[in-house]
Amino acid sequence: MAKSSPVKCIGILTAGGDCPGLNPAIRAVTKTAQSVFGMRVIGIQDGFRGLVENRTVQIEDQMVSGILTRGGTILGTSRDRPHKMTMGGKTLNMIPAAVENARRLQIDCLVCLGGGGTQKNALRLARDGGIRVVTLPKTIDNDIVETDISFGHDTAVGIATEAIDRLHTTATSHHRIIVCETMGNKSGWLALRSGLAGGADVILIPEIPYDLGIVASALMERRRTGKKFSIIAVAEGANPGSDDAEEPSAAGAVENGFEDSVDTAPVISRRIGNGLVQYHEVQEPIASRIARELQELTGTDARVTTLGHVQRGGIPSAFDRILCTQLGTRAVELIAEGRFNVMVAYRSGECVPVPLEDVAGPVNMVPVDHPLVESARKVGTCFGD
Repeated sequence: MAKSSPVKCIGILTAGGDCPGLNPAIRAVTKTAQSVFGMRVIGIQDGFRGLVENRTVQIEDQMVSGILTRGGTILGTSRDRPHKMTMGGKTLNMIPAAVENARRLQIDCLVCLGGGGTQKNALRLARDGGIRVVTLPKTIDNDIVETDISFGHDTAVGIATEAIDRLHTTATSHHRIIVCETMGNKSGWLALRSGLAGGADVILIPEIPYDLGIVASALMERRRTGKKFSIIAVAEGANPGSDDAEEPSAAGAVENGFEDSVDTAPVISRRIGNGLVQYHEVQEPIASRIARELQELTGTDARVTTLGHVQRGGIPSAFDRILCTQLGTRAVELIAEGRFNVMVAYRSGECVPVPLEDVAGPVNMVPVDHPLVESARKVGTCFGD
C-alpha cells in the first residue's frame, strides 16, 4: 500500500547538456513516486522549454523499464532559460507561462536534473514563479558545490581515462607528445582525475596557472632520462596565467551552465557585395595551441586529441547508476516530507538536502593543495607551475 503524501503529482525534466545517469535518475524518481507514494509523474520534454510550451508526457512504469543502463535522457534536453527564452525571434521572460502550465498540469513539485545553470534556473522558478522545486546535481565536470560528486562525472572520468590509456600506445610507438583535451571550462576535476588515473605526465587545469616554458622543460627532462614520449591531459579551460591569455569563449561557458556569460571572441566585419557581414573570429583551441608551441619549444612531434562530446556518451558506470538511484529515491522522500527548493547532495555516502540558495552560482573548483594534486606531484606529474 502506498504511503500517504500531500503531494499528488510531480513533474520531472532534464536540462543542460546530456550526460550518463539522467535515465537512471528518471527511473529512480518515477518508481519511488509511483510505487511508494502513489504520485503521478509527468515528464517535461526538452527541459524548461517543454514546460513553457506545454510539451509533456505521462510517465508510466513501463516507460522506465530497461533505461537504467541507457545513456542520454528519454525526456530530451535543452539549454533554454525560462527567464530569457527565444520565442519567435525575441528574447522573453517566459516564467509566467511556465508557472501557468505547471498549475494547469496540477504539478505540486518540479524535479530538475541538471548542472550549474539548471540550479540557477530552478531557483528562479521558485523565487519568481512560486513553483516548488527539488534538484539533482548533474555534470561531468563535477563543478556543482555542496556535493561530494555530481552524477555523470564518474562515467566521464572512466571514458577519458580509457582514451589516455589508448593514447599511450601510439605516443610510445611514434615517440610523440600527445595532448588530450577534456571538458572542464571552469573546473579541472575531470582532467585531474583522468590524467592521474591514466598516468599523464602533465596535467593542466584552470585552477593552476601554467607556464609553457616549465612544461617544455619537464618534457625535455623526460627525454634526457630516456622517456621518448609524453602525455598531456589538459582541461578546455586551462589557464596560461599570462595577462594576454585568450578569454574562454561563451560557448564553453554555456556548456558548463554559466548562461550569463558574454562571447569575448573578436567580431570581424567584412563587406561582401552590398552588405556588411559580421562574424566571430574562430579562436585556436587551447589543446592545439599547446601542442603547436610545445613542438616548437621541444623539437618533438606533437599531436592533439580532443575528446569533446565522447565524454558525455555511452552507458553510465556502475557508480553513477547507484548514485542516481540514491539521489532519485531521496528526492521523492524529501518531496513527500514537504521539503522543497533544495538540491539533493551526496555527502559521505548519504543524500542530504541543501538549500538552492547555497548551490546556485558558486563553482566547485579544485583546491590547489587538494590531496589528488599532491599525490600527482609526488609521482612526478607536472602542472606547469
